Amino acid sequence: MFEFFRSKIYVAITLVLVTLLIGVLGYKAIADYGWVDALYMTVITVTTVGFGEVNPLTPEAKVFTVVLILCSVVIVGYAISVITEYIISRNAYDTIKHRKVQKKIDKLSNHIIVCGYGRNGKQAVEKLRAYNKSFVIIDKEEDVVQRYEDADTLFVNGNANEDETLLKAGVARASTLISALPDDADNLFVVLSARQLNQQLKIISRAEYETSQKKLKLAGADNVIMPNRIGGDHMASLVVVPDLIEFLDNLSVVGEEDSINVEEIGFEKFCPDGREVSIKDIDLRYKTGCTIIGYKSPDGKYTVNPSADFILKKGSKLVVIGRPEQIVNLHRIFGI
Repeated sequence: MFEFFRSKIYVAITLVLVTLLIGVLGYKAIADYGWVDALYMTVITVTTVGFGEVNPLTPEAKVFTVVLILCSVVIVGYAISVITEYIISRNAYDTIKHRKVQKKIDKLSNHIIVCGYGRNGKQAVEKLRAYNKSFVIIDKEEDVVQRYEDADTLFVNGNANEDETLLKAGVARASTLISALPDDADNLFVVLSARQLNQQLKIISRAEYETSQKKLKLAGADNVIMPNRIGGDHMASLVVVPDLIEFLDNLSVVGEEDSINVEEIGFEKFCPDGREVSIKDIDLRYKTGCTIIGYKSPDGKYTVNPSADFILKKGSKLVVIGRPEQIVNLHRIFGI
């Protein structure tokens, strides 16, 4: 639609320029004006401002002026109408689009809010999209929103520090908030605001400096991630235990070919009837080929490599590992 409007605008501007060119050349040839006087006469005639002539006009020049006025009124009027229509249509389209996006956001619940669509924000969104999680992105840069927004990517254009912006993103109904802003002070304000608006919200924040880590925790962040520190540790580990790190790098939660997938599965998926059973009873290895490597109890304690007689409690979670095709079997059999 806007390509069509733009083509009309180009036509209108071309017509105006051609009219000005014809006027200048006409006054130069017919009235014998200089270039500056011819341009002056053309502009005051086309714009109908009513100033007097530079020199008395000949009958031929007067006829030319009448024709120029009639043509310019039509052409300039057309140009103004096209440009006005484009501006109004653009504003109306943006308003309608924002309303449709807001309606989609208002229907979400237990979704994830990602504050900041920089490098870390994009990585978080890619992971959430791979797991088919519902999410809303907050970014204050309008060009970023226009560039990346589509039917599957919901944006709120605004400052994540402001309560109004967080409420538009549905913070009161969200399950998790990821604050991935580049500045620690901005992340601190986001955490404070989000915690006040939703006490049950799980908040994960990015931090640049170690001194900010404790402050973010005090402000209400459940987890604080320092990407720079993680990167340095990872590079050092590649020197100390390279084979182990390469193996761990092959662990994936996305399902890439030739990767080893790790999944976290809740108790209700393995025991839909709510009956507490042992790991041996669910027989996961035989049914899917996946192996249980970890257990998280309802109170948050972890057990590595639990035994076959380990009883699964309500509210617990299992961490399983397997190849992509085994993970597919796991999803199919247990309806994950």
